[in-house]
Amino acid sequence: MSAEKIATATATDEKHHVTFFRQSGWLMFASVTSGGLMYAVHPIVSRGVPPGEYGVFTTLLQVVALMGIPAVGLQPVMAQQQAAAITDEQQRIVASEFRAVWRAIFFIWLAMALVTGIFWQQTLAGLKIENSAALGMTVLVGLAAMWMPLVNGILQGRQNFFWLGWTNILQGVGRFGIICAVILLLHLWAAGAMSAVFLGIMVVVTVGSWLVRDVWKTSTVRVAWRNWLGRVVPLTLGLGAATFMLSADMIFTQNFFPREQTGFYAAAGMIGRALVFFTQPLSTVMFPKLARSKSTGEKSNALELALGATLLAGVAAAICCTFFPSLPLRLALYKPIYIATASPLVPWFAWCMLPLTLSMVLVNSLMARKNFSAVPWLVLVAIGYGVALTMVGRHAGSLADTQAGLRMMIQTLGVFNLLLLGVCAWFTWGKFRR
Repeated sequence: MSAEKIATATATDEKHHVTFFRQSGWLMFASVTSGGLMYAVHPIVSRGVPPGEYGVFTTLLQVVALMGIPAVGLQPVMAQQQAAAITDEQQRIVASEFRAVWRAIFFIWLAMALVTGIFWQQTLAGLKIENSAALGMTVLVGLAAMWMPLVNGILQGRQNFFWLGWTNILQGVGRFGIICAVILLLHLWAAGAMSAVFLGIMVVVTVGSWLVRDVWKTSTVRVAWRNWLGRVVPLTLGLGAATFMLSADMIFTQNFFPREQTGFYAAAGMIGRALVFFTQPLSTVMFPKLARSKSTGEKSNALELALGATLLAGVAAAICCTFFPSLPLRLALYKPIYIATASPLVPWFAWCMLPLTLSMVLVNSLMARKNFSAVPWLVLVAIGYGVALTMVGRHAGSLADTQAGLRMMIQTLGVFNLLLLGVCAWFTWGKFRR
C-alpha cells in the first residue's frame, strides 16, 4: 500500500474516532444530565414518603421497564431501517412501518391493560401497593414508554444525536420538576410520582414526534409484516432478555421481602443500575454505525471503542463504590437511615451490574449486525434468572438477617449477569472465529 493511501486511511480512522467520541460525549453528557435529574427524584421521593412507599415507587419503575419489553426491539429496528434507508422508496417503507406500528402499539397496550384489570387485586397484593391509583398510572405510563422507542429510533437512525440527547434531557427535566411539585407541594406519594414519570415521557414523545414529523406526511406503502416481524422479534427477545436482567430483581424483592425493607434495597439498586444507564449512550452511538456498516460493507471499529470505554468507566465506578460505598448515596442526598442501611449493598450492586453493562454493548452489537443465533441462549439465561430469583427470593425473604437475604438476591443477579456476558462474548468472538 502506498504512503499516500496509508496516510488517507489513517486520517479517515482518526476522523471516525473523533466523530464517535464527540457524538458519544454529547450523548453521555445528555444521559448524565438527564440521569442526574432522574436520580435526584429518588432522594426527593425517599424524603417525602415512608420507605415502604419509596420501595413501591421504585418497583413500579421496573414494572414499566418490563412492560416496555414488547417494544424494546422497536428503537433498534427503526434505527437500523432508517440508517440503511438511502433511496426514497426505502424512506417510504420506514415511514409506513412507523405509522403502522404506532397504531399496533396502542392495541397491544390495550390488551396489557385488560390483563392487568383482570388480575388487579392480585397485582396490588403481590407488589404491596396500598393506593391503587399508583398501579393505574403505571399502566398509563406503559403506553407512553412503548411509543417513545419509535421516535427515538428514527432520530438514532438518522444519527441526529443532537436532538436525541436533548429529548433525553427534557425527559429528566420534566420528571424532576413535576415530582418536586407533587411530592413537596402536594404531598402525594407513589401515585403522584408515577404521574410525573408519565408526563416526562410524554414530553419526549411529543417533541420527538414533531422532529420526525415528515414520517407522518410521507406517502405510505404496504408493510411486509412477515419480513418486519422477522427483524423485530429477534431484537425484541435479545434486548428484552437484557432488560429483564436489569429490572426483574426489584420486583421479586418487593414480593418476597418486608415492605419496609425494600426501599433500602431500591436505593442501593438505583446506584448499581446507574452504571448501566450512564454507559448506554455508547451503545446508542454504536448501533446505527454498525447497522450502516453491515448494510454498506464498510469496516467499523465502533464496537471496540464502545466496549473499551464502557469497561473503563464501569470498573472505575465499581472501584469507587467499593472504597466509598456511602458516597453515591450521600451525593444523591438520601436520608441517613438509607445511607446506613443501603451502603453495605452498594459495592455488591456495582460489581454485579458491571457484567451487564458490558453485555448491553455486546447485545446491541449482535443485534445491529443481525447475528440472531445468540437470541435463544440470551432468552434461556433470562428464564433461568427468573426461576432462580423465585427460588432464592422465597428462601432469602424468610431469613431473620434481612441484609444477608438482600445480598443473596444481588449475588444471584451477579451470577446470571456473568453468564449473560459469557454467552454474548461467545457469539461475538468465539463462535465466529471457529
